[in-house]
Amino acid sequence: MKVLLINGSPDPRGCIHTALTLAAEVLNAEGIETEEIHIGNKDIRGCIACGHCRKAGKCVFDDLVNETAPKLAEADGIVVGSPVYYGTPNGTVLSFMQRLFYSHTCDLHMKVGASVVSCRRGGNSATFEALNQFYGISGMPTVPATYWNDVHGYRGEDVLADVEGVQTIRNMAANMAFMIKCIRAGKEKIGKPEMQHTQYTNFIR
Repeated sequence: MKVLLINGSPDPRGCIHTALTLAAEVLNAEGIETEEIHIGNKDIRGCIACGHCRKAGKCVFDDLVNETAPKLAEADGIVVGSPVYYGTPNGTVLSFMQRLFYSHTCDLHMKVGASVVSCRRGGNSATFEALNQFYGISGMPTVPATYWNDVHGYRGEDVLADVEGVQTIRNMAANMAFMIKCIRAGKEKIGKPEMQHTQYTNFIR
């Protein structure tokens, strides 16, 4: 069992890394391998709607998105972390996630998704909601916790002073481990539910 941890902060050792490390400690203790992928300071451009991925099965821009896609295919879950930029995820995270989720060919159905947000003061709820949008449309159960998965701070060490935030991240990771194990057991005993992908309705007639 494995979970990908996507660090969308420009600072590889900042608040998001600290939060992801807290999650990794819980997941590892539950026997789940983790890999942190730092994307926050990489040159990742947005989707240009060229259609290349529909033919080739991967994005036309051969960068970290294409490197991550096979890892996502093998993983049981993903945690995406972003700092708050003007009340939204930062641009690099959005470009990465939009291209990764659109261009991949792997089945995300019943993989488990979670989001982690860091802010100095505000904007965390809107950022958290934006990240979670990727999961529902992909058939991925979203992991709950005991609060929204956000931490407060300006530097990595600040996060540890947010005791409720630390508790929330750890609870999220515990729930994630439970869900991954239950879904795996369910697949073995009863199989995955079959999804229909035949009907598409455009709202412009």
